[in-house]
Amino acid sequence: MTNLKKWKLLQSRLVINNKWCQVRQDEVELPNGKIIDDFFINVRPDIALIFPLTTQQEIVFVRQYRHGVKEVLLELPAGAFNPQVEIPEVAASRELTEETGYVAEKLIKLTTLYDNPVKDTNSIHLFVAENVIKSQQQELDITEEIEVVLIPVDEVIKRVLIGEISVSGTIAAIFLGLEYLHKSNFI
Repeated sequence: MTNLKKWKLLQSRLVINNKWCQVRQDEVELPNGKIIDDFFINVRPDIALIFPLTTQQEIVFVRQYRHGVKEVLLELPAGAFNPQVEIPEVAASRELTEETGYVAEKLIKLTTLYDNPVKDTNSIHLFVAENVIKSQQQELDITEEIEVVLIPVDEVIKRVLIGEISVSGTIAAIFLGLEYLHKSNFI
């Protein structure tokens, strides 16, 4: 149990309201009575992030350019969705197939994490996809150019440690996914 108290929301307004970007300005009262009138929040969609394992004990990764950091990065398949419209499992299955062309025999929810709880509203829903197989071509959005990369399970941690894999959500999913696979005697 904790004695920490939540902040009191006094008022809120969208200062940017675009299809691709929403920013909210909150006025809040802190537990000590102080008022902060410019606490900015990024209103973001949830993310479904998938740790896909093939029958050959390979993990399906995607390599793509990320303009925010201006780098080509190696990460797990993932995508945004609106949890009021779509359930996380459906979003995970859809994103895996769209980005990689792979489908899962079985999809298991690992957990839900907060992306950046200080300033962002979204959650990351992590899944393990068992026995994935290539079933179709990728269905990429206009901003996506994705290379599918298969990495043997026993090489994944090494790739994290040398910095080849450096996206935080992907790293969390790798460690939780490997733990799940070990506990279930899958690998």
